[in-house]
Amino acid sequence: MKYLFLFLSTFAFAQQTKSVDFKTVKGHITINTNTKSITGVVTYSFEVLKPVDTIKIDAQNMTFSEVALNQKKISFKTNGKELLLIYPFQKGKNFIQFTYEAKPKQTLYFVGSEVTDNLQIWTQGQGKYTSHWFPSFDDVNEKVIFNMEVTFDSKYQVLSNGILKNKIEDKDMTHWTYQMKKPMSSYLLMVAIGKFEKSTLKAKSGTPLQMYIAPKDTAKHEPTYRYSKQIFDYLEKEIGVKYPWKIYRQVPVSEFLYAGMENTSSTIFTTRYVVDTIGFEDRSYTNVNAHELAHQWFGDLITAQSGKDHWLQEGFATYYALLAEKEIYGDDYFYSKLYESSLQLKQAAKTDTIPVLSAKASSLSFYQKGAWALHVLREGIGEKAFKKAVKNYLQKYAYQTVTTQNFFDEIKKVSNYDLQNFSKVWLETAGFNSEIANALLSKNNTMKVQLEVAKLRNKPLAEKYPFFEKTLQSGVYFTAKSSIVGQLMKEKFEDKKELLRLALQTQNLQVRQAVASTLQKIPEEFRTEYETLLNDKSYQTQESALYYLWNNFENKRVDYLEKSKDWMGFNDFNLRILWLSLAVSTPKYTANKETYLQELINYSSPNYEATTRQNALEYLINFNVINEAILKNLVNATTHHMWQFSKFGRDNIRILLKNPEIRITFQTILPSLNEKEQFQLDRLLKE
Repeated sequence: MKYLFLFLSTFAFAQQTKSVDFKTVKGHITINTNTKSITGVVTYSFEVLKPVDTIKIDAQNMTFSEVALNQKKISFKTNGKELLLIYPFQKGKNFIQFTYEAKPKQTLYFVGSEVTDNLQIWTQGQGKYTSHWFPSFDDVNEKVIFNMEVTFDSKYQVLSNGILKNKIEDKDMTHWTYQMKKPMSSYLLMVAIGKFEKSTLKAKSGTPLQMYIAPKDTAKHEPTYRYSKQIFDYLEKEIGVKYPWKIYRQVPVSEFLYAGMENTSSTIFTTRYVVDTIGFEDRSYTNVNAHELAHQWFGDLITAQSGKDHWLQEGFATYYALLAEKEIYGDDYFYSKLYESSLQLKQAAKTDTIPVLSAKASSLSFYQKGAWALHVLREGIGEKAFKKAVKNYLQKYAYQTVTTQNFFDEIKKVSNYDLQNFSKVWLETAGFNSEIANALLSKNNTMKVQLEVAKLRNKPLAEKYPFFEKTLQSGVYFTAKSSIVGQLMKEKFEDKKELLRLALQTQNLQVRQAVASTLQKIPEEFRTEYETLLNDKSYQTQESALYYLWNNFENKRVDYLEKSKDWMGFNDFNLRILWLSLAVSTPKYTANKETYLQELINYSSPNYEATTRQNALEYLINFNVINEAILKNLVNATTHHMWQFSKFGRDNIRILLKNPEIRITFQTILPSLNEKEQFQLDRLLKE
């Protein structure tokens, strides 16, 4: 009977939203940095729609006490995944209150430390993960009005969803109270804690736009958040529905798992996009900024009922971000990005057999093919009809969950467009219809040139030379010129040198960058012209140019190192790390070599973010600079919360273990590692 009860309960829980409607929640939480744990008192109000004997709240590995229904203690159970409230619930309104404690292994992340004055704490609940740090609902169909009170050290800023209603200081602690007015799915709940500076703008509609940044990065505030107000104002007008929340804030955090996350009213994004004016040219936050903001409507205001309809969030956010960028950068940029994604989708279609309308579809399908589907639809029914349908769709299903059919129903009201065929081609069938895509791309003059360049890919250079020459000298958008440079990569230098000179003479950063990255063997006769790339206002170009010049001209290495000795690059120190690697590997550059090595090793340590560390470790390994400190830092990488970095650590250790001497060194350092590091290295040693 026990097993039958568990089976029936599991089935019933999947249908819980039909029996119980949770309305509001008030959480009062305290976060302990020493134990990396969280405690809290939570109060949910809910309405029982029909009698039920068990109600569940998702709660991963939490302990509970003081569980009371309408101020009376009731029986409860936990199974490691849920809090089970056991009671003969009858129709009507109720509230449940309980105390909980958790030590999350994921979703709530502690980065940096108070000792080094760079502590940050942040959450990432995308999917079904908020229940690791706050008792909530993995089912996106259960939307709740969240109110959060967070108690933390007064030296730090605490951010959460909604309006900051109260901030009370009590000795060394501050109580921050945030309030939402409308319901949302639990995965959109957030907390971000750190030392931040804040600036505020107002949108045309009056919505406050709060932008945070770490004190050390205040000089980068403007280029980081460039165009933010313009993007906000544009999307409100283009979508036709007023921004649905009372405030919008954005905050960059260290070691974030993704580019950004659209938590309701409060976007978190990675510090990779904290840039100065030069960095903006290569690593602009503009697209991510627009994408996460678009999600405040498509994902937060309305949420896909299931993974099958995930494109209703990612496809829409991707497309509206492109429309916002079109407003900023123009038509040529917009079409060039559509063209770029069409090439990716065409390539992926060779192996990807899963259509958009599937929970198992790839990110490329959800995001890029979803965006293409919307572009096809918008062009097919006309901009006016499309905007009307989207507006009606958002207003009708506001604060609810939706399906693709819900969206189609609104399209049918404004157009006789053949949605059945549209859905079959773009949503229900794998592959990518290049014929339709190219026809739409050809509406743009630059794309006509771009497509012509693509057709010539397999032609002999002599045959396409006149066209390439004419195009490089024309005023066509840079992407077409960069494509030409890309096609020249495998050609003999003598045959292409004049075209490369024309590319450099465009003075366009991106076209010149294409030369920097594709010309890996530089003849002496072209050295002086190639050296001009070192002066470009692009950290990416400078990195390629410095490396290839150093690699090609041994007798000039000291000169190049002297010229670049003060370069730092992006906030991941890409230029400094490259410079240190080259300086350590240049015999004639003897000054302070040991100091440079120690600095490079330090960049590979936990003192820095994963992207910086990985960059440093790659250079150290590639230049065959290996010692115990470097191997320890590599082992530490395997314990990192970013799976890409931990995988990088494991993969490189496996390769290094093939060397008997290095294997012995790994065995030697094993006892000095912490418990997590020992576990990872021991497992790799035994493979």
